[in-house]
Amino acid sequence: MSPTNTSLVTGAIISLATAPKKPWGQGQGQVRDIATGRLDADGTLVPYTSNDWDWRLSVASIEKAGDFTPYDGFDRTLTVIAGELLELSIDGTKQAVELYRPLKFHGGSATSAALPTGEVLALNLITRTGAVRGNVRIVELSKKREQHLFGSQFGVLLQGKAAALQAGSERALELRDTVIGGEEDSPRISGRGFMAVVSLDLP
Repeated sequence: MSPTNTSLVTGAIISLATAPKKPWGQGQGQVRDIATGRLDADGTLVPYTSNDWDWRLSVASIEKAGDFTPYDGFDRTLTVIAGELLELSIDGTKQAVELYRPLKFHGGSATSAALPTGEVLALNLITRTGAVRGNVRIVELSKKREQHLFGSQFGVLLQGKAAALQAGSERALELRDTVIGGEEDSPRISGRGFMAVVSLDLP
């Protein structure tokens, strides 16, 4: 079991910096898993056992042009979080993916990447079709209006400085830290910058 999967409790902070790097593809880059698991019948996040997972959230560097690993039976949402532009060919159709603009597509599609402006870093959400629905939106943080993270949500700090507020405590976030949301005493994020809010739902 990945060490990140032991902390899927409300308010937990997962540090990307401490997650191990693994190569992906044919030397196209490195990937770090944030969390992997399933959703319980009530929508609660459940850590995965072995390879029996229905969703996975990770950050991958895309350093060279080439083919993506196919995930038949899954949907994929890719968001460029560092770098300028990623060009994808999805089943023969070219699609420009700009910074902070999530793109959802079928994981089993024949997908290849080109890097017209150089290397990029991408947030990857993979969900099993028919088991979990995933959504990624990018929000601008404000100290005047806190961002709440509710059940089956993750907040990934992409840029700036922010803190997680919960139960009277305040914890500073590092760049690309992930905060686990919850229905009771949901954490609130206050600061300046941008955050990816990842939501998982039962179909």
